[in-house]
Amino acid sequence: MNNNKNVKNTSKQSVGLKILTTTLVSIFSFLLIGILAVTSLLFIWSPGEAKPLMDENGEVMINSLSEKTFIKVNGTTQGMFIKSANTNNPVLLFLHGGPGMPEYFLTQQYPTRLENDFTVVWWDRRGAGLSYSPNISKETLTIEQSIIDTIAVTNYLRDRFGKEKIYLMGHSGGSFIGIQVAKRAPELYYAYIGMAQMVYQVKSEKLAYEYMLPKYREMGDTRMVRLLENNPVTLSVPLPLGYEKIRDEAMHRLGVGSTRDMDSVITGVFLPSWKFPEYTLKEKINLWKGKFFTHSAMWNEMIATDLTQNFTEFDLPIYFLEGKYDYTCSYELAKEYFSMISAPNKNFYTFENSAHSPIFEEPEKMHDVLKEITQNTSEQ
Repeated sequence: MNNNKNVKNTSKQSVGLKILTTTLVSIFSFLLIGILAVTSLLFIWSPGEAKPLMDENGEVMINSLSEKTFIKVNGTTQGMFIKSANTNNPVLLFLHGGPGMPEYFLTQQYPTRLENDFTVVWWDRRGAGLSYSPNISKETLTIEQSIIDTIAVTNYLRDRFGKEKIYLMGHSGGSFIGIQVAKRAPELYYAYIGMAQMVYQVKSEKLAYEYMLPKYREMGDTRMVRLLENNPVTLSVPLPLGYEKIRDEAMHRLGVGSTRDMDSVITGVFLPSWKFPEYTLKEKINLWKGKFFTHSAMWNEMIATDLTQNFTEFDLPIYFLEGKYDYTCSYELAKEYFSMISAPNKNFYTFENSAHSPIFEEPEKMHDVLKEITQNTSEQ
């Protein structure tokens, strides 16, 4: 009898082990298939070639330029996308934000059509995107080096396209560098164009915090209220780590982040970066490596700097392009700063339906504004 029981128990254990083994093999197989499928998709999405500019007949536009290129900039290899329907057009150098978050890939979802009016240069700055390398010394990721690099790239573009001057546009963190370049080397530019102009970022973060907390209280979002209350923002640097962790989510859910319609950086920025065909898969990985690499090196110094103290008098035209709902870089602070600026010509443009990125949110109005700026400055 005992022998029969033992046989039955052994048989049950054997069956149980087979079921467990089969289940684990199935789970592993599904995971492996999933990983292979995602990897295959990423490679399909990542040919890494610049798309040519096409006319209405599907032909490559005459005199157009579409390239991904790499040059030496003060000892490091740095990359950029250059797009132009006609290379006789004025050159516009775009300084992305972050400090290490390139933005060209967002044009797949938000076409700007800047290339119709400019030879537009989407430069991935030192340590970011195409310009990321594990061999870059963190000690070179400084504000001063960023200024020097921008001037070097400017001169490369002037020489390559035969231009005495070009236009300089800085967005968000790029505007922090751009306006300092404009102060130092005004002779190189027809105008400086600041979009979502950074001013005194730690104060901007405080204003955003003071806007968001009551909003979430009104919404009855106890989780977000608790997280914000536990991480109050003052004028001290660094910002509370807990606040930095929830900052993007908090802003985007209220429509005051990257764009008015972007409610998540995961679906609005992270996933689109992996689908963008003009980066290789390695370059996409470097895009995110560079973001965190440069942020850790430069962010605290940038947000602690008040540009109103030393950058108010300029020898070239200055234009601010600001989204009314921008709390990433405060609209109100930009307006106050602009009122302090002395320049040969200046104008402040409000984009009524935009948050942090008018170039992506209101491209038609952006076209009209930039056309007005070039008409007012191209002969200077």
